[in-house]
Amino acid sequence: MSVDVLQEKIRKMKNPTMFGLDPTPELIPTWLLEEKIAQFGHTPEAYAEAYYRFCSDILTQLKETVPAVKVQSACFEALGACGISVMQRLLEDATELGYYVILDAMRGDAPHIASLLADAMFGGLCFGETAIYPYRCDGITLNGYLGSDSVKPFLPYCKENGKSVFVLVKTSNKSGREVQDLISGDRVVHTAMADLVMRWSGGEYSKSGYMPLGIMMPATDPRALTAMRKRYDRLFFLVSGYGAQGGSARHASCAFDEFGHGAIVSASRSILGAWHTDDNDGRDFAMRALEAAVKMKKDLGKFVTVI
Repeated sequence: MSVDVLQEKIRKMKNPTMFGLDPTPELIPTWLLEEKIAQFGHTPEAYAEAYYRFCSDILTQLKETVPAVKVQSACFEALGACGISVMQRLLEDATELGYYVILDAMRGDAPHIASLLADAMFGGLCFGETAIYPYRCDGITLNGYLGSDSVKPFLPYCKENGKSVFVLVKTSNKSGREVQDLISGDRVVHTAMADLVMRWSGGEYSKSGYMPLGIMMPATDPRALTAMRKRYDRLFFLVSGYGAQGGSARHASCAFDEFGHGAIVSASRSILGAWHTDDNDGRDFAMRALEAAVKMKKDLGKFVTVI
């Protein structure tokens, strides 16, 4: 299962962090946007190509330091077809550069739609005798709150094709508690979801000891992270909310076991927007992103030792 690949990449680099490609116009240096607008006009294509240059340069700069990248599909889908095309190019680039690639699509739908998505993301699409793989990735994020039939179509690809799925359990946005912390019998809703993830995994384990389905948890709630790590020691955690959303290295460290295994911590805006200072026009945006990524690694290393 591909979570073994992820854990091994983390161990090799001694770095349990990943960065998110979540570009927005505010994160792109003005000179780069103006350059693309001069080429393509005031069009979605101009922004899409600016996103590509920005994200591609950061991917290249961080490849020797960070083991994984999470690509936020909504940022690219917001630009329409040209944005999706750029996202596909970046997924290909990230794969070729050796990253463990997660497509942060957070999808959840009826079973026949979930099956279509699973095939497109993981299985490839056949046109006559030609198969294409439009979304090159190792894993995907899903919203499991639609129930098991929105997740199960992905399971065969986890077990047979080495793919991974990270199911939303608890989020870092403040209003998430309105649903995720509700009492459900003798549990809260987010633990009920984690129990379902355990059940959906069907007792399957990877060589590194983790189930084919992982879960998404926030770095902003260390008490929940600590309790969940203790209760669900065989689930791999994708931890979001570090940095710009308020999660600290100390908080995020609660997601790991005593060997520094079982989790990866994601940061997006604090990496992409590291160039954003009063005296900087962003010409060195990729180097600033690398500096922020190295700092994140060092900060987390004060609390987590990967063995």
